[in-house]
Amino acid sequence: MILLLLVSLIWAASFSLIKTHLVAVDPDVVNGLRLWLTLAVFLPFLRGKDLGGKRIAGLMALGALQFGLMYALYTRSYGALKAYEVALATVMTPLYVTLLDDLLERRLRLRFLASALLAALGTAVSLGVLSTGFGSVSTRGLLLVQGANLCFAVGQIAYRRLLDRSPGLSNLQAFPWCALGAALVATLFALPALFRGGFPSLSPTQWGVLAYLGVVASGLCFFLWNAGARQVNTGTLAVMNDLKIPLGMLVAFLFFGEQAPWPRLSAGLALIGLALALAAIREKARPKGGLPGSASTT
Repeated sequence: MILLLLVSLIWAASFSLIKTHLVAVDPDVVNGLRLWLTLAVFLPFLRGKDLGGKRIAGLMALGALQFGLMYALYTRSYGALKAYEVALATVMTPLYVTLLDDLLERRLRLRFLASALLAALGTAVSLGVLSTGFGSVSTRGLLLVQGANLCFAVGQIAYRRLLDRSPGLSNLQAFPWCALGAALVATLFALPALFRGGFPSLSPTQWGVLAYLGVVASGLCFFLWNAGARQVNTGTLAVMNDLKIPLGMLVAFLFFGEQAPWPRLSAGLALIGLALALAAIREKARPKGGLPGSASTT
């Protein structure tokens, strides 16, 4: 769970960067640039030997879905929803994670489902949705966010199932192909904007932010997140999907001078902590295949 917590903290500290420095740049171009930077990080590890065409195609499709299409849907939702509405709409991701895994395993684990519900409730409490509600919001915007949530959830579950069932295949062998699939899909979405307006003129600060987003927030963090997903049970993974939202609120208060709604933030974090405790009850240890660069032992 340490990897998932580390990534959640990094993502929580990254929320304001696009809003602060890249708001004037077409979001599809931002997505394309950051995912090509992600690919650049893992390009030295891109090897096809002994993987086989079918497995490579599967990994590329996985990355295209989990990262490429997810980003495209997520950024488009901002054209129909306010930022806080987008955040509210992401609270359902834990439910998607546990229900998708249960569907594939052909069983219903009520403890994990309860953990996911508690995590969603805790995040909703932190954001104040219970008092403000959604009101009159764009159905299109909500569907875009849910599509992005589903892409990310499917990718996590598919990645760990694929690697756990592929003895000898390590995270460092698999992830570069995921990054390639993600970069190619992001490029397809970015091409119309590039044809219309050409390549954007970016300041050194904007390039620095893009480098951070591509190398750290997307590259390192996506790699560690998928690796960490293999180290925990489905309930814990589901809960951790929502932790970045209240952590982001906490970081905004501690480092960016924003006001923090302490009562609801504390209550929300407490509920998420309870969800993690529930998910960990009588947990059977997963194989250590999730360590970065290590091979699955299953």
